[in-house]
Amino acid sequence: MSEPARSIYITSPEGETGKSTIALGVLDLLTRTVHRVGIFRPVTRGTGAQDPDYVLELLLEHDGVDLTYEQAMGVTYDEVHADPEAALSTIVSRYHEVAAACDFVVVVGTDYTDVAGPTELSFNARIAANLGAPVLLVASGRGRTPEAVGNLIEVSVAELRSHHAQPIGVVVNRCFPGAIGALRDVLAGLPTLAARPEAHGGPDVGPLPGWAIPEDPLLNAPTVRALMEAVGGTLALGEEELLSREALDVLVGAMSLEHLLGKLTDGAVVITPGDRSDILIGLLAAHSAQHFPSLAGIILNGGFYPQDSTARLVADLDPSLPIIRTDLGTFRSASAAANARGRVTKDSQRKVDTALALFEQNVDGAALLAELDVPRPEVVTPLMFEYELLARARADRKHIVLPEGDDDRILRAASTLLGRQVADLTILGDERAVRARATELGLDIEAATVLSPHDPELVERFAVEYARLRAHKGVTVDMARETVTDVSYFGTLMVHLGLADGMVSGARHTTAHTIKPSFEIIKTVPGVSVVSSVFLMCLEDRVLVYGDCAVNPDPSDTQLADIAISSAATAAQFGVDQRVAMLSYSTGESGSGADVDKVREATELVRSRRPDLTVAGPIQYDAAVDASVAASKMPGSDVAGRATVFIFPDLNTGNNTYKAVQRSAGAVAIGPVLQGLNKPVNDLSRGALVQDIVNTVAITAIQAQQPAVAHAVADTSTTPAPTASGATA
Repeated sequence: MSEPARSIYITSPEGETGKSTIALGVLDLLTRTVHRVGIFRPVTRGTGAQDPDYVLELLLEHDGVDLTYEQAMGVTYDEVHADPEAALSTIVSRYHEVAAACDFVVVVGTDYTDVAGPTELSFNARIAANLGAPVLLVASGRGRTPEAVGNLIEVSVAELRSHHAQPIGVVVNRCFPGAIGALRDVLAGLPTLAARPEAHGGPDVGPLPGWAIPEDPLLNAPTVRALMEAVGGTLALGEEELLSREALDVLVGAMSLEHLLGKLTDGAVVITPGDRSDILIGLLAAHSAQHFPSLAGIILNGGFYPQDSTARLVADLDPSLPIIRTDLGTFRSASAAANARGRVTKDSQRKVDTALALFEQNVDGAALLAELDVPRPEVVTPLMFEYELLARARADRKHIVLPEGDDDRILRAASTLLGRQVADLTILGDERAVRARATELGLDIEAATVLSPHDPELVERFAVEYARLRAHKGVTVDMARETVTDVSYFGTLMVHLGLADGMVSGARHTTAHTIKPSFEIIKTVPGVSVVSSVFLMCLEDRVLVYGDCAVNPDPSDTQLADIAISSAATAAQFGVDQRVAMLSYSTGESGSGADVDKVREATELVRSRRPDLTVAGPIQYDAAVDASVAASKMPGSDVAGRATVFIFPDLNTGNNTYKAVQRSAGAVAIGPVLQGLNKPVNDLSRGALVQDIVNTVAITAIQAQQPAVAHAVADTSTTPAPTASGATA
């Protein structure tokens, strides 16, 4: 057998195959498995960072890649034309520089912009052979019959092998969705794929795998910004952020408004003369109307713009819809817009999500990794851990409610979660406003349920239930009707009554506002005296669990024991070993005082209640993480120097420590993850990024997959839950 591959070469026999989206999918797959993944582009479109290759920019932007643009580029087309052999030598040399710094390299072949097709495929084959990189061939199914696709692949595979390149798989991209089944049948029967020689002339090793991916029009749609640049325009009015929305159609609106209205479609950009004020105002009115399509933009051509009172009227309407001015006439504007290309770039999150979802759903990632024989390392990087979260959530999809539908970050996260099929979602808010804003942002949340927290039927049902739960506090149904329309209470009651499996909130609300309803309604798991939290701290090569860093200001010894037991259970839930360090300012018997005595008593409670857990305490942080310090301060301990779960004595210590580690060590802090509740509710930081929201929803879904169970307890204390006065994350 040959040595395991350390690279993959992605190439195609022609242009416009969507090879860059396949490369993105392969890169995404590898970053879940490999510690350090590199990107290499042997021949680039541009000449450097001032004239960038957009494919290289897209791939370098991926979180799992840590290379500069200059490191990842080989040579330019001009260098290939000037001296192909010298260019090949430079490519090989520069590739090995990248390979030396990475565990695996994704190599993306040329784009057929400057060389005749057969010659270019041969050159790609030579590069792959000289790099020792197995080849993933990408062909286009667009406009071809399955038989024609099969013929193209047969010729291409033969060409690759004739130049000593080693194909390991075929992806047919941009296929007509109705032809996917027939294409897969053709791939399965191709002679060149049915048997293949092992590397170095060994015996045949079985069929070459082939996959087919349907075309999605979104991936080929230009953004409004691309259209603006194509016509040499400037933004006159509207939100600049909305220029990143995809234009799904381009219309010329020089006819009467009555006729134009019937031709409008969602995501269309309308080009109209700048002196047609009637068309402009009519389009803005239609865009705002409930039963008309949502436009992506308006281009006013001819160098005209509404004057005087009309201009004031348009400005007073304060449109978010981009209105663009250009000096080009109608014909030139329409021609330029028609020639604008849609690309998957680093700035288009929806396109990236769509491309990754298509790859995940249509390419057998495990089979591709098996072809590459990629070993899984022992280390766990933050990116690996995040991808594992998404994969586990996707494997058993749960229904999560997001109460803050008026926050763009929530809508962006929802689009990613739905596109990647991580969870089913309900978003709270006015349905018309929520969906309109998502459409404006170029997001797809069609699969989400959008529910008003003032829905009369649910408000009445929730009020009755809340009054029943809080009757001992004197709450009546009339009082409850007002309370349950609060989005946190509404979402929590959805979880309580089984209308959702979990809730994630806090992007716009405090920790107290988010989790207080869960204390009143969902309550704690039997045998747990306190709701607490942990952060999953993703260091460069491992994941640690820190608790409690967000909820309980000064837990008692009993509560501290509960936090430790809950944190160990959470660690197990997310694949982290359970070696629990009960932290204090002294180690073992070296110190005394109320604070260290509390930790000592909590440690003994953990041991008595959960003798199966490996726990040490009191212990200082350095003794918990550093083997050499542990050897002198707590020799013979199973935890000292190897701790994975860290329990802080109070909120002041925990909150400051997690933030110090996050900033100084560059750790990714995922959380806070609430624990101890009967059903999962999780809080976001008000500074949460979109990826933070995505991760928290995935965590909540995973928690919902495993019903809360009572801890094995000797102490069934019913100490009241905290009042959520702790620090926000």
